[in-house]
Order: sequence, then C-alpha cells, then structure tokens
Amino acid sequence: MKILFTAGLILLFSSLAWCQESAGLQTFQVFYENDLFGDTDRYYTNALQMTWLSKDLERYREDVRLPEWALPLIRKVPFAHVPDSIHNIGLLLGHQIYTPSDKDVAALLPDDRPYAGYLYTGIALHSKTTTKLDTIEITLGIVGPASLAEQVQNTVHDLRGIDEAQGWDNQLDNEPALGFSWQRKWRTHRANLTDILCYDMLTHTGVTLGNVRTSADAGAEIRLGYNIPMDFGSDVIRPGAGISAPVSVFSYPDLPVFGLHWFAGVRGEFVLRDIFLDGNTFESSHSVDKKNLVAEFSTGIAVSYKMVKLTYRHVFRTEQFDNQAKGHVLGSLAVTVSF
Repeated sequence: MKILFTAGLILLFSSLAWCQESAGLQTFQVFYENDLFGDTDRYYTNALQMTWLSKDLERYREDVRLPEWALPLIRKVPFAHVPDSIHNIGLLLGHQIYTPSDKDVAALLPDDRPYAGYLYTGIALHSKTTTKLDTIEITLGIVGPASLAEQVQNTVHDLRGIDEAQGWDNQLDNEPALGFSWQRKWRTHRANLTDILCYDMLTHTGVTLGNVRTSADAGAEIRLGYNIPMDFGSDVIRPGAGISAPVSVFSYPDLPVFGLHWFAGVRGEFVLRDIFLDGNTFESSHSVDKKNLVAEFSTGIAVSYKMVKLTYRHVFRTEQFDNQAKGHVLGSLAVTVSF
C-alpha cells in the first residue's frame, strides 16, 4: 500500500504542477474495473487507473512544463502537425490484479491463469479533430511481488470478510515493464434522429508493443441518446485507450447542461504476447497457452452533467487461454471531471 500511496502522490503533485499557469480546462479521470460486477472473482479481477489530461493546446510546445529535450522528439510524432488539430498531454497511474479461478488452493495450478500484479505509470500524447483522435502512450512499471497485488487483494478481502487468496506464492516474478502503444479513433457518422435523440458511430484501431503486451486490435462503438458529448466515447483500461474529456474545444459555445446515452461496442484483438498468460520474459515462470484471437463485447450507459461524465460499461471477453472454462465478465466504471 505504501508504493500505491507514494505513486498516487507523485501523480497528484505532478498534475497540480502542470495545471499551474495553464488556461483552459484540465481533465481528471478515475477508472475502476472489477469482475464482481459479473458475479465472479477470478482472472482479470481488479484494476484502478487515474489519469490527468492537460488543457486543449494548439501546439504541444505551448505547455511550458514539457522539458526542452522532449520537444524535438514530439515534433517527429506524425500527428503533431495535423492542421486544425487540438492536442493534450496526459499522465496516468494504474494497478491491476490477476488470479486463477480457484484461489483456495495454495499449490500451483498449472492449467490455470498465473497470479500476477502490475503497477505502472505513463505519459500520453493526444491529437484530435472533430472526427479523429490519435493517442501515443508510453508506460513504465513493475510486474510481480513489488506491485503489491497480493497485499492489496488480501487487504480488501479482509475488509469485506472474504477468504484470502492462498496461491500468491506462485505469482510471476518481479520484472520491469515497458510499453508503447498507438491508437486512432474515428467518428465515422453522427446524426439527429429527432429533436432530442441523436446517435453516432465510433471506430478504432491500434497496436501495442512491449514485454507486458504485444498486440493489435480494432473495434467499433455505437451511441444513442440525448446530447451525446462531442468526445470519442468511453473505454476500458487498456494500452493507448486515451481519455475522452466531457468538455473540449469542439463543445463550445453550445455545451449542453445534461446528457444521457446508451452505447454498445465490439472489439477484436490479435495477441502476440501477454505476460499475464505467457509468464516472465527473461526467466522461467508459471504460464499457460494463450489464445491469439480474443473478442470483446460490451454495453453500457453514460450520464454527463456540465463538466462531469459518469460511465458504466458491462464487458464480456471470450476465452483468453486453453482450459479456460468460459469467457469472462467484468464491469468498468469511469468518472471524468473537467475543471
């Protein structure tokens, strides 16, 4: 818990420092994901991610907190010079917990998902127009006992009167984590159906490279409701997912006070590497045979009021490894505030 508390303070004070001398609106978002929403307690079982997003910038160099040495690198980013685009800089901090299906057994379960924890931080560059959002994200972290996943899970279980997981001695070993991801989202269509009802269609594709995950994915989402924000939809915790602030330069001057919409999405992913299934990269550890193709189906509801957006997404993922009894259901709750 000490590491989580310290990392949280670092993100908080870093974001506060970046907010100083900045005009416009910043955005803070908290994701909470747990499979208890699906009445289970296994596999990808719990995650928390906090993200801060800078004000809208015409050019990245407008933010004086960026170090001088980073500007030449940022100028090489392909979407850094797209005409009429708006830019943002993001900071993120997250923690994830993975367990097998049977946590009452202390012995290694060779055919079940390994125990694992992941603590990470990162920086993201966003570039958007009214119809397109590009995100590049770089993350650094630690997988293994140093992530304190065992302590976090068992502390929560103790507080809730749930039996502690018995097999954490078999978790993946400590390993530094480095990841790079790129994602593009498109708003392919938007139209009014009635005076109060509208809909839009969002699509996305992306790639992730690193020792934690190497994969490519694509998907789509449809939204239907009242005063749908001019953002790029909700998302789950995953590399390069980005943040869609409830308020952006494209919302002015006609920002609605209240909005409510339903959404449904589908996503497919081709996975070359997943450390939480393949095991440690540089040494022998528990692993299982993963499935390279994974599909995800989800639906949910989002409510926005002025500068705040609350989103709940119910997610079903197909089997991710051999001998997995069935797909996995989880819930994703996100609170997004612009200020």
